[in-house]
Amino acid sequence: MTTSTPTNSNFDRFPRVDVPGHSCLVGGEQVFDRIGQSALSRNETPLVAIDCYPGVDLDALKRDIAGQLPQFDIVDIEQEAALEEPALTAMMQRWLTDDRVFGVLAPFHLSEFYDSERLERLRAQLAARKRPTVVVGLGATLAAPEADVTVLADMPRWELQQRMRKGLPNWRCSNGSEDILRKYKRGFFVEWRVADRHKQTLFDRIDFLLDTTDAGRVKLITGDAFRAGLKTASQRPIRLLPFFDPGVWGGQWMKATCGLDPSAKNYAWCFDCVPEENSLLLGFGDETIEIPSIDLVFRHPVELLGDRTHARFGAEFPIRFDLLDTMGGGNLSLQVHPLTSYIQNNFGMHYTQDESYYILDASPDSSVYLGVKEGIEPREMIEALRVAETGAEAFPAEKYVNQFPAKKHDHFLIPAGTVHCSGAGTMVLEISATPYIFTFKLWDWGRLGLDGLPRPVHIDHGAAVIQWQRDTIFARDQLVDRVEKIASGDGWEEERTGLHHLEFIEVRRHWFTKPVMHDTHGTVNVLNLVEGTEAEISSPNNAFAPYVVHYAETFIVPAAVGAYVISPTPRSQGSRLATVKAFVRGTEIEPPGGVGRAG
Repeated sequence: MTTSTPTNSNFDRFPRVDVPGHSCLVGGEQVFDRIGQSALSRNETPLVAIDCYPGVDLDALKRDIAGQLPQFDIVDIEQEAALEEPALTAMMQRWLTDDRVFGVLAPFHLSEFYDSERLERLRAQLAARKRPTVVVGLGATLAAPEADVTVLADMPRWELQQRMRKGLPNWRCSNGSEDILRKYKRGFFVEWRVADRHKQTLFDRIDFLLDTTDAGRVKLITGDAFRAGLKTASQRPIRLLPFFDPGVWGGQWMKATCGLDPSAKNYAWCFDCVPEENSLLLGFGDETIEIPSIDLVFRHPVELLGDRTHARFGAEFPIRFDLLDTMGGGNLSLQVHPLTSYIQNNFGMHYTQDESYYILDASPDSSVYLGVKEGIEPREMIEALRVAETGAEAFPAEKYVNQFPAKKHDHFLIPAGTVHCSGAGTMVLEISATPYIFTFKLWDWGRLGLDGLPRPVHIDHGAAVIQWQRDTIFARDQLVDRVEKIASGDGWEEERTGLHHLEFIEVRRHWFTKPVMHDTHGTVNVLNLVEGTEAEISSPNNAFAPYVVHYAETFIVPAAVGAYVISPTPRSQGSRLATVKAFVRGTEIEPPGGVGRAG
């Protein structure tokens, strides 16, 4: 969990879910003494399995064990039984492809990455041990399925990516200096999918959860505390740990609004609700444990998503909120997202990235590129993109793509297959489906990435999915700021702002000066406070403690919450506030339509 020097801001950069009745141990001496004592209380020659997610520093972990538990032998399952790099890469190659960015979601299970004969020998050796033993590594429980103590050393993906940027190779690889996009691809399409399948089998049986995200300061909670934390998070409004990242088009707006380091060159992205990537912070008194927020989706999918959304998507969180800052920056890349059939046939993903741009703020001359211009010749535009890719001449975007003025609180709808990008001088709350990696860049304004390499474009993919009928008339009539008043009452007004009927996400905006009643109606709600200093979320039946959110913060209300109220706080009294709320269409227990129903 990285920190930087904040400016004055009430944006909570480190939100957490407090878990009463449980404690956290900090530091190698306390952590490994607790593990060792627990193991020795169960067996004179106990077997401890510490199952590690990719990215955990195994060398550091083994040094800590050796220093704190000298009476224990240490066995590294990866060294003893995992396949070697050439064999692993050969297995994965079909799924990795030769593309720099895109692969195909792989169906492997972890046992396939181990030599079955060596693994069986290791099991026999561990069964015949004469001394206390710790087996560590990804899949430690494969060698020690009946361990006296089982520990999960988990790793959030964002922390894992930071380590990759600093030279961490992929699992069992020697590619530390490889392009980060290729390392990320191997993780996203293969390794992390396999590790996620495996760790879900451990949630019910782990004795301890080990947090190694803060190098040199390991932390430990019991398995019961881990499970209690996830249960608590599934029953109340929560925020995930946001992360911020620079980009070649990044701007300056988030620095002041979100309390970021003012000396940084820019911030382009904020992922504020992407459970696959973001962390979830669990609070234990003065200490905080950082875990992948996807663990909550895996552990409590029905409570979080609702049974109808879960039935449709499985244990995946289908709605993503993030911030895109080009205020004082540059245009995003001109891009298009694949159609559902294309993403299924080419990448193995079962739904695509429909999205929208909600404008949080804008400069007077800001704009959004959206849809192709009426009457253009598709082959001519694709040829112009190919010429631009060679560097021979710039792509004349204004000739082929519509440019609509953008102002604060506008909402631009972007169903898959629509050419689009946010222009400079725009602060976007992007509301979309979750498969965020599947962006086909068509033109990037001739820029290099922060790594000094040309940013990849995918014109062939783009040409295959662009919907050429999404032209000027279509965009103007169906995609630009389609606001429909739904209901109103004393101190509130509800509007439907999208998304397009081709997209599965419904978005509602509530303007309010007084408390507003909402209800999840059995499906997860994702919201952002898009106007006003702060607001309070409360339960009409005191099912959870009141929860305060601030301007531009994204928060999740699990399906299990049911009824909830959003009210101005004393700091916001006299101001007009607004939230935008997204949910999956067709999954509500009651049909939408007005506060107290869809709310």
